[in-house]
Amino acid sequence: MDNPANLPRRMSLSAVVQAITTYGPISRASVAKMTGLSKQTVSEVVSSLESDGWVRTVGRTEGNVGRRAVIYEIMPDAAVVASVDLGGTKVRVALCDLTGAVIVELVEPTDRDGGDAVVHQICRLILEAAESHNFGPDKIRVAVIGVPGVPDIKSGNIRMAPNIAGIDRINFAGLLQTRLGVEVLVENDVNLAALGEHWMTHQGDRDDLVFLSIGTGIGAGLVIGGQLVRGANGAAGEIGYLPFGADPFEPESLEIGAMERVSATQAMISHYQALTQQHKMVPEIFEAALSGEQAAKDVLARAAKFIAQAIGAIAAVIDPSCVVVGGSIGAREELLALIRPALEDCFPRPIAIETSVLGDHAALAGGTSVALSRLHIALFSGGLRGAEIIVPPPQIKTYQEGAA
Repeated sequence: MDNPANLPRRMSLSAVVQAITTYGPISRASVAKMTGLSKQTVSEVVSSLESDGWVRTVGRTEGNVGRRAVIYEIMPDAAVVASVDLGGTKVRVALCDLTGAVIVELVEPTDRDGGDAVVHQICRLILEAAESHNFGPDKIRVAVIGVPGVPDIKSGNIRMAPNIAGIDRINFAGLLQTRLGVEVLVENDVNLAALGEHWMTHQGDRDDLVFLSIGTGIGAGLVIGGQLVRGANGAAGEIGYLPFGADPFEPESLEIGAMERVSATQAMISHYQALTQQHKMVPEIFEAALSGEQAAKDVLARAAKFIAQAIGAIAAVIDPSCVVVGGSIGAREELLALIRPALEDCFPRPIAIETSVLGDHAALAGGTSVALSRLHIALFSGGLRGAEIIVPPPQIKTYQEGAA
């Protein structure tokens, strides 16, 4: 239970940090006006934050008659958070400052041994990234890991992640937290991509958003009312298991999913091979379609048709303001150009469909937003029930340049 004696202090601290985080650089008088706190209370809180190294002065107000006021902002490098995007082929690690800007990013092939070897790899990359910028391990406060599966909160296992061996048999989150010595949060990578797109591009104006990832697999992240929807078992958005496309009653559809069997990477490769008796990878199929080859065009058209059906099914249930499409296949404009008319043919009302602006960094951005929110709450709200500090995103161009 909250200690009543500390409650006013925590409420004041949380409100002041939110004001400085959102509107900084900002003066104490402006913070007092925005929060409704007394100038004395704001002055005490800001002085404490400055003394502890969480905020800094960045100048004085301009153009006012009389004494100019000192203005403050969050100290960007007072702490860092780690955002990790673990994929079947690559693992990306980014360290970000308190403004969300990427300080350093490392990328390397995912360890094929899976399991504990991947845990070790992630820890090593985070520490190497910190060392490259002379940050001690104690500078890292929170790590968020995006995984291509469904985290099991009770066991720490990662379910439904066939592309990374062994992470379904270990306490993935627990091992990471023990070895890093910081709070570790594990989330589905498509969920993080949805949060990243919402945080960076749609926050406030379109709070009902679907991120559709099409690549090795197909999945969706659902943001409704500005909040991520995980479902009772953390598997909301596993649209690869929608019961159409391939026969949903075939045993294979319980392993891969009927929808995924006709729309993702392997489905496109197999369909092309059935039509031509030739083996081509997906980028080669796109190239062949662009050159006018009918078989390749048929492969893309069939995939687009099933993806349009999936979007229609989602829209019928949650009525999103927009669907953002990403992933190695979904990011291709050629496919999107086929999905739009197919959707018009099978769904009665228009749905805004956009290409991801963050590309392969959407999940990293989502992890950053989650990590920063968690860190701010831990540092400045002290467990205050219902507390939430919304961290404004960096400019997309700034973020992408830092992540390049």
